[in-house]
Amino acid sequence: MKIGVLGSGVVGQVLSDGLLKHGHEVMRGSRDPAKLAAWRAHHGAHAHAGTFAEAARFGYLVVLAVKGSAAAEVVAACGAELDGKAVLDATNPIADEPPQDGVLRFFTGPNESLLERLQRGAPRAHFVKAFSCVGAPLMVDPVLPGGPPTMFICGDDESAKHQAAELVRQLGWAVEDLGGAPAARAIEPLCMLWCIPGFRQNRWSHAFKLLVR
Repeated sequence: MKIGVLGSGVVGQVLSDGLLKHGHEVMRGSRDPAKLAAWRAHHGAHAHAGTFAEAARFGYLVVLAVKGSAAAEVVAACGAELDGKAVLDATNPIADEPPQDGVLRFFTGPNESLLERLQRGAPRAHFVKAFSCVGAPLMVDPVLPGGPPTMFICGDDESAKHQAAELVRQLGWAVEDLGGAPAARAIEPLCMLWCIPGFRQNRWSHAFKLLVR
């Protein structure tokens, strides 16, 4: 599958590398595609770089992996290139202020989510929250004593969620679909929960798993 990954940071690189490893063709989008030249050279013919709009156009499916505060601007830069496509939203609405006793601060409130804001801004795209409840080192092929961890997803388009779930499973996760876009109000704060052991105890090698009786 051709996949556009929007973002030149660590999360974008980890997901891009993982997607290439699993046989996909990837174009990473950046404000400055030239800075991805070394990454392209390292990965060969199936790795590409372009602007945000070019990466969105390239992808049959798109992954949004940028800083939460920049997400709306990046989505706007893609314009109609996202129309009709599943957009896996790995962003979190992390504010610029430092954590309080290990707890991140969000720029959204409890009754809204960044995913919902992005969906309103690009109503023809099909946003699916994914990869937002774990750190980058464990996003691809996580190996943990309790078995595959759970990736919580949500979104309003069933077909897009099906595409997202298939991709997430390829990358080594169990998938739990929590419903429509408002469920992102619960999924995004899992980032806060995931980070607390890291900030307080320097413990970052964990993930969540849903256990069902």
